[in-house]
Amino acid sequence: MRSKLVVANWKMNGSKADNKALLLDLLPLITSVTCGVAICPPAVYLQQCFDLLANSSVSLGAQNCAIEAKGAFTGEVSVQMLSDLGCEYVICGHSERRSLYGEYDALVAAKFAAIKTAKLTPILCVGETLEEREQGKVFEVIGRQLHAVIDMLGEHGFEQSVIAYEPVWAIGTGLTASPEQAQEVHAMIRDFLKVNANDSVAQSTAILYGGSVNAANAAELFSEQDIDGALVGGASLKANDFAVICKAAS
Repeated sequence: MRSKLVVANWKMNGSKADNKALLLDLLPLITSVTCGVAICPPAVYLQQCFDLLANSSVSLGAQNCAIEAKGAFTGEVSVQMLSDLGCEYVICGHSERRSLYGEYDALVAAKFAAIKTAKLTPILCVGETLEEREQGKVFEVIGRQLHAVIDMLGEHGFEQSVIAYEPVWAIGTGLTASPEQAQEVHAMIRDFLKVNANDSVAQSTAILYGGSVNAANAAELFSEQDIDGALVGGASLKANDFAVICKAAS
């Protein structure tokens, strides 16, 4: 039986004061949840959040990483550094990294591989744009994004990893894929893993939904067979809303 997981992606939001207030409000609200919970703040606040989460069951994650282990790469943060700071998860391939910073499939796969070398859990984001959906290319696009990892790491590449389906057209827009639309893609991803990895990986890999998840739609989304939780953006910056989402996954 797969465990549910809810991940907060704070994106480029927060301050020392705001982060402390948010987590101090949030943690008492989710003490009884049974799903896994992870917080992914901006890199400069990882240490602060690690300290604030120290006496909780909430995990720490990062939003990005470098593929290099160390060296003359100004401004980059390696997976070894993230591990040193107490991270357990690292997001890779988020649509904003792909669209705004030109991250392509092979680079995302290299980041995925780097995360695994540090014994951290990658959260691989995949998803289609509205244009690609309207052209009937959903499975083609997502299959290509998933194949990049298989091509680099082989059939065992997805072991001990998380996948997040984030329809690009539903991120930060207020639009949300219907539970049926999301389930269709999640089932396709699980079938991909069954065919290209093995049945054990297919059945054990958590596949999260990540497109404008909020307190009002979370329970309905989580009722679908292959939706194992959420990668939450804007709603994760509101303690009450994020707590409702976590409780819906429990």
